Amino acid sequence: MGMFCHQCQEAMKNTGCNMMRGVCGKADHTASYQDLFIWTLKGISFWGKRALELGFYDEKKALFIIKGLFATITNANFDDHDFIKWIKEGVEIRESIKSKFITLYKEKYGKEFTAAIPEAAAWIPAGDDDLKKMADLGKGGWLEIAHEDIRSLRAIVLYGLKGIAAYAEHAYVLNKHSKEIFGFVMEALDAIIDDTKSGDDLVALALKTGKFGVDTMALLDAANTEAYGHPEITSVNIGVRNRPGILISGHDLHDLHDLLEQTKGTGIDVYTHSEMLPAHYYPFFKKYDNLVGNYGSSWWHQDKEFDSFNGPVLLTSNCLVPPKESYKNRVFTTGVVGFEGLTHIAERETGKMKDFSAIIEMAKKCQPPKELETGSIVGGFAHNQVLALADKVVDAVKSGAIKRFMVMAGCDARHPSREYFTNVAKALPKDTVILTAGCAKYRYNKLDLGDIGGIPRVLDAGQCNDSYSLAVIALKLKEVFGLDDINKLPLSFDIGWYEQKAVLVLLALLHLGVKGIRLGPTLPAFLSPNVAKVLVENFDIKGTTTVEEDIALMMQGK
Repeated sequence: MGMFCHQCQEAMKNTGCNMMRGVCGKADHTASYQDLFIWTLKGISFWGKRALELGFYDEKKALFIIKGLFATITNANFDDHDFIKWIKEGVEIRESIKSKFITLYKEKYGKEFTAAIPEAAAWIPAGDDDLKKMADLGKGGWLEIAHEDIRSLRAIVLYGLKGIAAYAEHAYVLNKHSKEIFGFVMEALDAIIDDTKSGDDLVALALKTGKFGVDTMALLDAANTEAYGHPEITSVNIGVRNRPGILISGHDLHDLHDLLEQTKGTGIDVYTHSEMLPAHYYPFFKKYDNLVGNYGSSWWHQDKEFDSFNGPVLLTSNCLVPPKESYKNRVFTTGVVGFEGLTHIAERETGKMKDFSAIIEMAKKCQPPKELETGSIVGGFAHNQVLALADKVVDAVKSGAIKRFMVMAGCDARHPSREYFTNVAKALPKDTVILTAGCAKYRYNKLDLGDIGGIPRVLDAGQCNDSYSLAVIALKLKEVFGLDDINKLPLSFDIGWYEQKAVLVLLALLHLGVKGIRLGPTLPAFLSPNVAKVLVENFDIKGTTTVEEDIALMMQGK
């Protein structure tokens, strides 16, 4: 088949993976089926947007688009069978919405709908052979778009939408959802198959995606805090106990809740991994004495950490690294996550928990985890907690004890140049405070950087979606200091990115008016030279350089 994928920071030669297998481990045929699936979701959105304008909205069908986008995020699903199944289901959904729209249109206007219909909204597969032929041809792939800048802008929007989808799906399972957000996703997917949209139109759409990104992160924040309470300052154990354990990774707190309930009194310990670490900060989960600590660090260390854990591992969302044979039989997936050969835990039935009995039974037969480290790490500095300390923080700034805040949020990954972020943290002046969220924190959250008058120099707000908390904190500080521009705060942004949720966070920050963001370790491969120039000229986006040069400039507010 061949592939072209440039959605993550590890895109080959910072251009795009175009071999038989991507750097992430995704096979070329899987990439092609994902492209075709996205193409199908665009077709659903073409009809869904128009049906919504006539008053028809089907929440479950809109959710299919959301979950579908989420499934194509880097390191979420590697299983061809899932995508083939979803493409077929998607075509049925598309045709049902199309039929409803055509009926409503004729009822309202007294005539047939005759507007031009893009290919993505018209093609119907006859069977598996047709799907394979379309995938072989690269149908829906980026290289079909001839104009480099249009291709780039459409990619920015699509990848931002994938971020929205991930956060919206997590909110949905906690009974928080928004017709406006789901409707915007359809509107934007429809727009990126509309050849009449100019570059200026797409720039505006990208910023609108940022606006809805803020809305979606706020929705998820409300979902998490209403269900589990506001995060609070917490010391998290990073050692192990001498009992069998289950390791849970990803972002889905509802899955953790179900697992903790089912492991109570079983003699099985539960450990968090990577982006699940911030679960410890929520008051609700502190009642479970079977939630004993965090094991390991960020997602890309799975090959060693899953191996040494000895017990079963549950992946609730991205990021899944193709598992090694030595532990493959112990890895379970759920939600949109998939990998051929792994056991998948089905969705929960209404009013019931997911059934994790197979994982629990396996854990009972496993050895305790091998100890990797001892001690603890501190986190829980989401907006509610930091604002409770606002007077102390403001006094520290006014007295000069804190000279500058550095937002070092985002993603971690394998790229050797990411050591830059660790070295920045080590080299920052002692009168600076790091605000972080996402797995980027693992580059420095175990360093002994001390505190400033009792305020730790690394304030971890939580998961990548909790970058929203950092924005809330910044906006509150702007208000407290009586400033008319967020960029006048003693605040710099030095962001590590890897996948599409980080793209959304970037668009959200741009929507909020933040300028001068440093982005590394490389600028996205999907930015054409002209689009990159627009971002530089309008938002002062810049790449990371050397530790010394960047720190010197950031301390000057540059």
